[in-house]
Amino acid sequence: MEIVTEKDFGRFLTMKKVIVVGAGPAGLMAAEVLSRGGVSVAVYDAMPSVGRKFLLAGKGGLNLTHSEPADVFVSRYGQRSGQLASILGTLDAQGVRDWALALGVETYVGSSGRVFPVDMKAAPLLRAWLHRLRHPQTGPEVQFFMRHRWVGVLSEDNSGVSLNFDAPTGPVHAQADAVVLALGGASWARLGSNGAWVPWLGERGVGVAPLLPANCGFDVLGGWSDHFASHFAGQPFKSVAISLSTSQGLHFQRRGEFVVTASGVEGSLIYAASSLLRDEIIATGQASFELDLLPDRSAQWVLAQVSHPRGTRSLSSHLKSRLHIDGIKAAVLHEALSKVQMHDPVQLAAAIKALPVKLQATRPLNEAISTAGGVMFESMDRQLMLQAVPGVFCAGEMLDWEAPTGGYLLTACLASGAHAAQGVLNYLHKK
Repeated sequence: MEIVTEKDFGRFLTMKKVIVVGAGPAGLMAAEVLSRGGVSVAVYDAMPSVGRKFLLAGKGGLNLTHSEPADVFVSRYGQRSGQLASILGTLDAQGVRDWALALGVETYVGSSGRVFPVDMKAAPLLRAWLHRLRHPQTGPEVQFFMRHRWVGVLSEDNSGVSLNFDAPTGPVHAQADAVVLALGGASWARLGSNGAWVPWLGERGVGVAPLLPANCGFDVLGGWSDHFASHFAGQPFKSVAISLSTSQGLHFQRRGEFVVTASGVEGSLIYAASSLLRDEIIATGQASFELDLLPDRSAQWVLAQVSHPRGTRSLSSHLKSRLHIDGIKAAVLHEALSKVQMHDPVQLAAAIKALPVKLQATRPLNEAISTAGGVMFESMDRQLMLQAVPGVFCAGEMLDWEAPTGGYLLTACLASGAHAAQGVLNYLHKK
Protein backbone atom coordinates (compact mmCIF):
# COMPACT_ATOMS: atom_id res chain seq x y z
CA MET A 1 0.00 0.00 0.00
CA GLU A 2 1.62 3.24 -1.15
CA ILE A 3 0.98 6.33 0.96
CA VAL A 4 2.33 9.82 1.12
CA THR A 5 4.49 10.10 4.23
CA GLU A 6 5.02 13.00 6.59
CA LYS A 7 8.60 13.17 5.33
CA ASP A 8 7.31 13.99 1.86
CA PHE A 9 5.23 16.90 3.04
CA GLY A 10 7.40 18.12 5.89
CA ARG A 11 5.62 19.60 8.86
CA PHE A 12 2.79 20.98 6.72
CA LEU A 13 0.37 18.09 7.20
CA THR A 14 0.77 17.93 10.97
CA MET A 15 -1.36 21.06 11.15
CA LYS A 16 -4.11 19.59 8.96
CA LYS A 17 -7.25 17.85 10.19
CA VAL A 18 -9.45 15.39 8.32
CA ILE A 19 -12.84 14.09 9.41
CA VAL A 20 -13.85 10.54 8.45
CA VAL A 21 -17.58 9.85 8.71
CA GLY A 22 -18.19 6.14 9.12
CA ALA A 23 -16.25 3.62 11.21
CA GLY A 24 -16.56 0.60 8.94
CA PRO A 25 -13.66 -0.98 7.01
CA ALA A 26 -13.45 1.81 4.41
CA GLY A 27 -13.51 4.58 7.02
CA LEU A 28 -11.00 2.88 9.29
CA MET A 29 -8.61 2.23 6.41
CA ALA A 30 -8.90 5.86 5.33
CA ALA A 31 -8.12 6.93 8.90
CA GLU A 32 -5.06 4.66 9.02
CA VAL A 33 -3.58 5.95 5.76
CA LEU A 34 -4.24 9.56 6.76
CA SER A 35 -2.67 9.13 10.19
CA ARG A 36 0.40 7.47 8.72
CA GLY A 37 0.57 10.40 6.33
CA GLY A 38 0.91 12.77 9.28
CA VAL A 39 -2.64 14.15 9.36
CA SER A 40 -4.80 14.61 12.45
CA VAL A 41 -7.84 12.34 11.99
CA ALA A 42 -11.22 12.31 13.74
CA VAL A 43 -13.61 9.45 13.01
CA TYR A 44 -17.33 10.05 13.61
CA ASP A 45 -19.94 7.29 13.63
CA ALA A 46 -23.58 7.02 14.63
CA MET A 47 -23.19 3.65 16.34
CA PRO A 48 -21.91 3.00 19.89
CA SER A 49 -18.92 0.97 18.61
CA VAL A 50 -16.90 0.59 15.43
CA GLY A 51 -17.03 -2.06 12.71
CA ARG A 52 -20.38 -3.61 13.55
CA LYS A 53 -21.12 -4.93 10.06
CA PHE A 54 -17.50 -6.07 9.80
CA LEU A 55 -17.90 -8.14 12.95
CA LEU A 56 -21.21 -9.63 11.85
CA ALA A 57 -19.82 -10.48 8.41
CA GLY A 58 -17.03 -12.39 10.13
CA LYS A 59 -19.32 -14.33 12.43
CA GLY A 60 -19.16 -17.45 10.27
CA GLY A 61 -15.54 -16.90 9.23
CA LEU A 62 -14.06 -13.61 8.04
CA ASN A 63 -13.53 -13.78 4.27
CA LEU A 64 -10.88 -11.08 3.81
CA THR A 65 -10.12 -11.42 0.11
CA HIS A 66 -9.56 -13.93 -2.69
CA SER A 67 -6.39 -15.53 -4.04
CA GLU A 68 -7.27 -15.69 -7.74
CA PRO A 69 -5.17 -13.87 -10.37
CA ALA A 70 -5.49 -10.08 -10.44
CA ASP A 71 -7.19 -9.91 -13.84
CA VAL A 72 -9.83 -12.43 -12.79
CA PHE A 73 -10.23 -10.69 -9.43
CA VAL A 74 -10.89 -7.32 -11.07
CA SER A 75 -13.40 -8.85 -13.49
CA ARG A 76 -15.66 -9.71 -10.53
CA TYR A 77 -16.69 -6.06 -10.36
CA GLY A 78 -18.51 -6.25 -13.68
CA GLN A 79 -19.27 -2.92 -15.31
CA ARG A 80 -17.16 -1.11 -12.73
CA SER A 81 -14.04 -3.22 -13.29
CA GLY A 82 -12.23 -0.28 -14.88
CA GLN A 83 -12.75 1.99 -11.89
CA LEU A 84 -11.99 -0.75 -9.37
CA ALA A 85 -8.77 -1.69 -11.17
CA SER A 86 -7.41 1.78 -10.36
CA ILE A 87 -8.60 1.59 -6.75
CA LEU A 88 -7.16 -1.90 -6.25
CA GLY A 89 -3.87 -0.54 -7.48
CA THR A 90 -3.66 1.22 -4.11
CA LEU A 91 -4.42 -1.90 -2.08
CA ASP A 92 -4.84 -5.25 -3.81
CA ALA A 93 -5.63 -8.73 -2.50
CA GLN A 94 -2.03 -9.46 -1.52
CA GLY A 95 -1.83 -6.04 0.06
CA VAL A 96 -4.81 -6.94 2.26
CA ARG A 97 -3.03 -10.12 3.40
CA ASP A 98 0.15 -8.17 4.12
CA TRP A 99 -1.84 -5.57 6.04
CA ALA A 100 -3.49 -8.26 8.18
CA LEU A 101 -0.12 -9.92 8.84
CA ALA A 102 1.31 -6.60 10.02
CA LEU A 103 -1.51 -6.58 12.58
CA GLY A 104 -0.42 -10.02 13.75
CA VAL A 105 -3.17 -11.88 11.91
CA GLU A 106 -1.98 -14.72 9.67
CA THR A 107 -4.17 -15.79 6.77
CA TYR A 108 -4.63 -18.92 4.68
CA VAL A 109 -6.19 -19.81 1.34
CA GLY A 110 -9.20 -22.10 1.56
CA SER A 111 -10.11 -24.81 -0.94
CA SER A 112 -12.31 -22.34 -2.86
CA GLY A 113 -9.49 -19.81 -3.15
CA ARG A 114 -11.00 -17.54 -0.53
CA VAL A 115 -8.66 -16.02 2.04
CA PHE A 116 -9.42 -16.18 5.78
CA PRO A 117 -7.63 -15.40 9.04
CA VAL A 118 -6.15 -18.59 10.47
CA ASP A 119 -8.50 -18.35 13.47
CA MET A 120 -11.43 -17.40 11.13
CA LYS A 121 -12.44 -14.56 13.47
CA ALA A 122 -13.00 -10.84 12.84
CA ALA A 123 -12.78 -9.59 16.43
CA PRO A 124 -9.01 -10.16 17.00
CA LEU A 125 -8.17 -8.35 13.78
CA LEU A 126 -10.45 -5.43 14.64
CA ARG A 127 -8.98 -5.16 18.15
CA ALA A 128 -5.43 -5.09 16.79
CA TRP A 129 -6.46 -2.56 14.15
CA LEU A 130 -8.05 -0.19 16.65
CA HIS A 131 -5.04 -0.47 18.94
CA ARG A 132 -2.76 0.58 16.09
CA LEU A 133 -5.05 3.47 15.17
CA ARG A 134 -5.14 4.72 18.76
CA HIS A 135 -1.43 4.09 19.41
CA PRO A 136 0.33 4.46 16.04
CA GLN A 137 4.07 4.08 15.71
CA THR A 138 4.08 6.89 13.16
CA GLY A 139 1.66 9.79 12.83
CA PRO A 140 -0.92 11.19 15.25
CA GLU A 141 -3.36 8.93 17.03
CA VAL A 142 -6.84 8.67 15.54
CA GLN A 143 -9.67 10.10 17.63
CA PHE A 144 -13.09 8.45 17.71
CA PHE A 145 -16.45 10.14 18.31
CA MET A 146 -19.13 7.48 18.63
CA ARG A 147 -22.89 8.07 18.77
CA HIS A 148 -22.37 11.07 16.49
CA ARG A 149 -24.83 10.90 13.60
CA TRP A 150 -24.20 13.13 10.61
CA VAL A 151 -27.40 15.07 9.84
CA GLY A 152 -26.63 16.00 6.26
CA VAL A 153 -25.31 19.53 6.72
CA LEU A 154 -22.22 19.88 4.57
CA SER A 155 -20.65 23.22 3.67
CA GLU A 156 -17.27 24.18 2.32
CA ASP A 157 -15.31 27.42 1.92
CA ASN A 158 -11.70 28.54 1.80
CA SER A 159 -11.18 27.49 5.40
CA GLY A 160 -12.31 23.91 4.88
CA VAL A 161 -15.42 21.72 5.22
CA SER A 162 -18.04 21.92 7.97
CA LEU A 163 -20.42 19.21 9.15
CA ASN A 164 -23.14 18.97 11.77
CA PHE A 165 -23.78 15.92 13.95
CA ASP A 166 -26.39 14.84 16.47
CA ALA A 167 -24.73 13.52 19.63
CA PRO A 168 -25.97 12.41 23.07
CA THR A 169 -24.99 15.82 24.42
CA GLY A 170 -26.77 17.70 21.65
CA PRO A 171 -25.83 19.18 18.24
CA VAL A 172 -22.13 19.14 17.38
CA HIS A 173 -20.45 21.31 14.74
CA ALA A 174 -17.13 20.10 13.35
CA GLN A 175 -14.75 21.56 10.80
CA ALA A 176 -11.79 20.07 8.95
CA ASP A 177 -9.54 20.68 5.99
CA ALA A 178 -11.09 17.70 4.18
CA VAL A 179 -13.69 14.99 4.75
CA VAL A 180 -13.94 11.31 3.83
CA LEU A 181 -17.49 9.97 3.72
CA ALA A 182 -17.62 6.20 4.25
CA LEU A 183 -21.30 5.84 5.05
CA GLY A 184 -22.02 2.39 3.61
CA GLY A 185 -25.03 1.42 1.54
CA ALA A 186 -28.45 0.60 2.93
CA SER A 187 -28.31 -3.08 3.85
CA TRP A 188 -28.43 -4.19 7.48
CA ALA A 189 -29.55 -0.72 8.61
CA ARG A 190 -29.53 -1.77 12.25
CA LEU A 191 -25.74 -1.90 12.03
CA GLY A 192 -25.51 1.74 10.97
CA SER A 193 -25.88 1.98 7.17
CA ASN A 194 -29.33 3.24 6.27
CA GLY A 195 -28.80 5.22 3.06
CA ALA A 196 -30.02 8.47 4.64
CA TRP A 197 -27.18 10.28 2.87
CA VAL A 198 -28.61 9.70 -0.62
CA PRO A 199 -30.91 12.77 -0.78
CA TRP A 200 -28.39 14.92 1.08
CA LEU A 201 -25.70 14.40 -1.53
CA GLY A 202 -28.27 14.57 -4.32
CA GLU A 203 -29.25 18.05 -3.16
CA ARG A 204 -25.60 19.09 -3.52
CA GLY A 205 -25.57 18.03 -7.17
CA VAL A 206 -23.87 14.68 -6.64
CA GLY A 207 -25.01 11.93 -9.02
CA VAL A 208 -26.28 8.96 -7.03
CA ALA A 209 -27.51 5.75 -8.66
CA PRO A 210 -30.52 4.24 -6.82
CA LEU A 211 -29.53 1.85 -4.04
CA LEU A 212 -30.51 -1.72 -4.89
CA PRO A 213 -30.11 -5.06 -3.09
CA ALA A 214 -27.04 -7.07 -4.05
CA ASN A 215 -26.11 -10.58 -2.93
CA CYS A 216 -29.74 -10.97 -1.99
CA GLY A 217 -32.53 -13.50 -1.79
CA PHE A 218 -35.64 -13.64 -3.97
CA ASP A 219 -39.34 -14.45 -3.66
CA VAL A 220 -40.58 -17.17 -5.98
CA LEU A 221 -43.48 -16.34 -8.25
CA GLY A 222 -46.72 -17.19 -6.47
CA GLY A 223 -44.86 -18.36 -3.36
CA TRP A 224 -44.17 -21.89 -2.17
CA SER A 225 -47.07 -24.07 -1.08
CA ASP A 226 -47.75 -24.10 2.65
CA HIS A 227 -46.63 -27.71 2.82
CA PHE A 228 -43.30 -27.11 1.08
CA ALA A 229 -42.54 -23.91 3.02
CA SER A 230 -43.40 -25.41 6.41
CA HIS A 231 -41.32 -28.55 5.83
CA PHE A 232 -38.31 -27.21 3.94
CA ALA A 233 -37.76 -23.52 4.71
CA GLY A 234 -34.20 -23.19 5.98
CA GLN A 235 -32.99 -26.38 4.29
CA PRO A 236 -30.32 -26.33 1.58
CA PHE A 237 -30.18 -27.67 -1.94
CA LYS A 238 -26.71 -29.24 -2.04
CA SER A 239 -24.68 -30.38 -5.04
CA VAL A 240 -26.93 -28.67 -7.56
CA ALA A 241 -26.41 -26.25 -10.44
CA ILE A 242 -28.39 -23.32 -11.75
CA SER A 243 -28.34 -21.70 -15.19
CA LEU A 244 -30.10 -18.72 -16.69
CA SER A 245 -30.20 -16.46 -19.73
CA THR A 246 -31.49 -12.91 -19.50
CA SER A 247 -33.45 -10.85 -22.01
CA GLN A 248 -30.22 -8.88 -22.55
CA GLY A 249 -28.42 -11.99 -23.78
CA LEU A 250 -26.38 -12.55 -20.61
CA HIS A 251 -25.80 -16.12 -19.41
CA PHE A 252 -24.94 -17.69 -16.09
CA GLN A 253 -24.23 -21.29 -15.05
CA ARG A 254 -22.64 -22.52 -11.84
CA ARG A 255 -22.65 -25.38 -9.36
CA GLY A 256 -23.01 -24.94 -5.63
CA GLU A 257 -25.76 -24.80 -3.06
CA PHE A 258 -28.52 -22.50 -1.89
CA VAL A 259 -31.26 -22.41 0.72
CA VAL A 260 -35.04 -22.43 0.57
CA THR A 261 -36.73 -19.65 2.53
CA ALA A 262 -40.36 -19.31 3.56
CA SER A 263 -41.04 -17.24 0.44
CA GLY A 264 -38.24 -18.09 -1.96
CA VAL A 265 -34.53 -18.75 -2.24
CA GLU A 266 -31.22 -17.36 -0.96
CA GLY A 267 -27.65 -18.50 -0.34
CA SER A 268 -24.29 -18.49 -2.09
CA LEU A 269 -25.39 -19.86 -5.47
CA ILE A 270 -28.30 -17.42 -5.65
CA TYR A 271 -26.12 -14.52 -4.54
CA ALA A 272 -23.67 -15.27 -7.34
CA ALA A 273 -26.46 -14.75 -9.88
CA SER A 274 -28.35 -12.07 -7.97
CA SER A 275 -27.29 -9.07 -10.05
CA LEU A 276 -28.52 -10.72 -13.26
CA LEU A 277 -31.75 -11.90 -11.64
CA ARG A 278 -32.40 -8.50 -10.01
CA ASP A 279 -31.80 -6.58 -13.22
CA GLU A 280 -34.01 -8.99 -15.18
CA ILE A 281 -36.87 -8.41 -12.71
CA ILE A 282 -36.40 -4.65 -13.08
CA ALA A 283 -36.43 -4.97 -16.88
CA THR A 284 -39.23 -7.47 -17.42
CA GLY A 285 -41.10 -7.88 -14.11
CA GLN A 286 -39.83 -11.36 -13.34
CA ALA A 287 -36.83 -13.65 -13.72
CA SER A 288 -36.18 -17.37 -13.73
CA PHE A 289 -33.42 -19.94 -13.55
CA GLU A 290 -33.22 -23.64 -14.30
CA LEU A 291 -32.31 -25.93 -11.43
CA ASP A 292 -30.27 -29.04 -12.18
CA LEU A 293 -30.74 -31.48 -9.32
CA LEU A 294 -28.12 -33.91 -10.64
CA PRO A 295 -25.38 -31.85 -12.34
CA ASP A 296 -22.96 -34.79 -12.35
CA ARG A 297 -25.34 -36.93 -14.43
CA SER A 298 -26.24 -36.55 -18.10
CA ALA A 299 -29.81 -36.04 -19.26
CA GLN A 300 -29.64 -39.40 -21.04
CA TRP A 301 -28.60 -41.22 -17.87
CA VAL A 302 -31.35 -39.54 -15.84
CA LEU A 303 -34.00 -40.47 -18.42
CA ALA A 304 -32.78 -44.06 -18.44
CA GLN A 305 -32.97 -44.34 -14.67
CA VAL A 306 -36.37 -42.70 -14.43
CA SER A 307 -37.70 -44.99 -17.20
CA HIS A 308 -36.35 -48.16 -15.57
CA PRO A 309 -39.17 -50.47 -14.50
CA ARG A 310 -39.90 -49.98 -10.80
CA GLY A 311 -42.24 -52.92 -10.23
CA THR A 312 -44.20 -52.55 -7.03
CA ARG A 313 -41.99 -49.80 -5.64
CA SER A 314 -43.43 -46.34 -5.18
CA LEU A 315 -42.12 -43.50 -7.32
CA SER A 316 -40.47 -41.97 -4.24
CA SER A 317 -38.61 -45.21 -3.51
CA HIS A 318 -37.63 -45.51 -7.15
CA LEU A 319 -36.17 -41.98 -7.27
CA LYS A 320 -34.29 -42.55 -4.04
CA SER A 321 -32.82 -45.94 -4.93
CA ARG A 322 -31.83 -45.27 -8.54
CA LEU A 323 -31.15 -41.52 -8.60
CA HIS A 324 -30.55 -40.75 -4.88
CA ILE A 325 -33.25 -38.08 -5.05
CA ASP A 326 -35.19 -37.68 -1.84
CA GLY A 327 -35.90 -35.03 0.79
CA ILE A 328 -35.95 -31.48 -0.51
CA LYS A 329 -35.01 -32.51 -4.06
CA ALA A 330 -37.95 -34.88 -4.32
CA ALA A 331 -40.22 -32.34 -2.65
CA VAL A 332 -39.43 -29.55 -5.13
CA LEU A 333 -40.33 -31.90 -8.00
CA HIS A 334 -43.72 -32.54 -6.41
CA GLU A 335 -44.02 -28.79 -5.84
CA ALA A 336 -43.48 -27.96 -9.51
CA LEU A 337 -45.00 -30.92 -11.36
CA SER A 338 -48.52 -32.29 -11.50
CA LYS A 339 -49.20 -35.92 -10.63
CA VAL A 340 -49.47 -36.73 -14.32
CA GLN A 341 -46.12 -35.05 -15.05
CA MET A 342 -44.44 -36.84 -12.14
CA HIS A 343 -45.41 -40.19 -13.68
CA ASP A 344 -44.30 -39.23 -17.18
CA PRO A 345 -40.64 -40.35 -17.42
CA VAL A 346 -39.76 -37.80 -20.11
CA GLN A 347 -41.22 -34.82 -18.26
CA LEU A 348 -39.85 -35.98 -14.90
CA ALA A 349 -36.35 -36.51 -16.27
CA ALA A 350 -36.43 -33.09 -17.96
CA ALA A 351 -37.45 -31.47 -14.67
CA ILE A 352 -34.66 -33.20 -12.75
CA LYS A 353 -32.10 -31.70 -15.15
CA ALA A 354 -33.74 -28.30 -15.76
CA LEU A 355 -36.52 -27.43 -13.33
CA PRO A 356 -37.75 -23.86 -13.99
CA VAL A 357 -37.83 -21.66 -10.88
CA LYS A 358 -39.60 -18.34 -11.48
CA LEU A 359 -38.89 -15.30 -9.32
CA GLN A 360 -41.06 -12.24 -8.85
CA ALA A 361 -39.07 -9.92 -6.55
CA THR A 362 -35.88 -9.41 -4.62
CA ARG A 363 -36.06 -9.54 -0.88
CA PRO A 364 -36.06 -6.08 0.79
CA LEU A 365 -32.89 -4.00 0.54
CA ASN A 366 -32.35 -4.11 4.29
CA GLU A 367 -32.04 -7.92 4.14
CA ALA A 368 -29.38 -7.92 1.42
CA ILE A 369 -25.75 -8.69 2.19
CA SER A 370 -24.63 -5.63 0.24
CA THR A 371 -25.88 -2.74 -1.86
CA ALA A 372 -25.59 -1.87 -5.53
CA GLY A 373 -25.81 1.72 -6.68
CA GLY A 374 -24.48 4.77 -4.85
CA VAL A 375 -22.26 7.72 -5.64
CA MET A 376 -21.50 7.59 -9.35
CA PHE A 377 -17.86 7.55 -10.37
CA GLU A 378 -18.72 10.21 -12.93
CA SER A 379 -19.44 12.53 -10.00
CA MET A 380 -15.91 12.12 -8.61
CA ASP A 381 -12.40 12.66 -9.82
CA ARG A 382 -9.89 9.80 -10.06
CA GLN A 383 -9.00 10.25 -6.39
CA LEU A 384 -12.67 9.86 -5.32
CA MET A 385 -13.24 13.55 -4.51
CA LEU A 386 -16.73 14.86 -5.24
CA GLN A 387 -16.62 17.30 -8.13
CA ALA A 388 -19.60 19.20 -6.70
CA VAL A 389 -18.13 19.49 -3.20
CA PRO A 390 -14.35 20.04 -3.25
CA GLY A 391 -12.54 18.61 -0.27
CA VAL A 392 -15.10 15.83 0.26
CA PHE A 393 -14.11 12.28 -0.72
CA CYS A 394 -16.17 9.10 -0.74
CA ALA A 395 -15.22 5.47 -0.11
CA GLY A 396 -16.62 2.02 0.51
CA GLU A 397 -20.01 0.57 -0.23
CA MET A 398 -21.59 3.99 -0.77
CA LEU A 399 -19.85 4.09 -4.16
CA ASP A 400 -21.66 2.79 -7.25
CA TRP A 401 -20.20 -0.71 -7.53
CA GLU A 402 -21.12 -4.22 -6.53
CA ALA A 403 -19.42 -7.59 -6.34
CA PRO A 404 -20.25 -11.16 -5.37
CA THR A 405 -19.29 -12.59 -2.01
CA GLY A 406 -15.88 -14.21 -1.81
CA GLY A 407 -13.74 -11.44 -0.35
CA TYR A 408 -14.35 -8.97 -3.16
CA LEU A 409 -16.67 -6.75 -1.11
CA LEU A 410 -14.30 -6.27 1.82
CA THR A 411 -11.21 -5.87 -0.36
CA ALA A 412 -12.84 -3.10 -2.41
CA CYS A 413 -14.03 -1.32 0.74
CA LEU A 414 -10.53 -1.39 2.24
CA ALA A 415 -8.93 -0.39 -1.05
CA SER A 416 -11.31 2.51 -1.69
CA GLY A 417 -10.68 3.80 1.83
CA ALA A 418 -6.93 3.77 1.19
CA HIS A 419 -7.40 5.30 -2.26
CA ALA A 420 -9.60 8.13 -1.00
CA ALA A 421 -7.16 8.85 1.84
CA GLN A 422 -4.30 9.02 -0.61
CA GLY A 423 -6.41 11.45 -2.61
CA VAL A 424 -6.92 13.58 0.50
CA LEU A 425 -3.19 13.72 1.18
CA ASN A 426 -2.52 14.80 -2.41
CA TYR A 427 -5.36 17.36 -2.21
CA LEU A 428 -3.99 18.88 1.00
CA HIS A 429 -0.51 19.04 -0.42
CA LYS A 430 -1.69 20.88 -3.55
CA LYS A 431 -3.96 23.14 -1.52
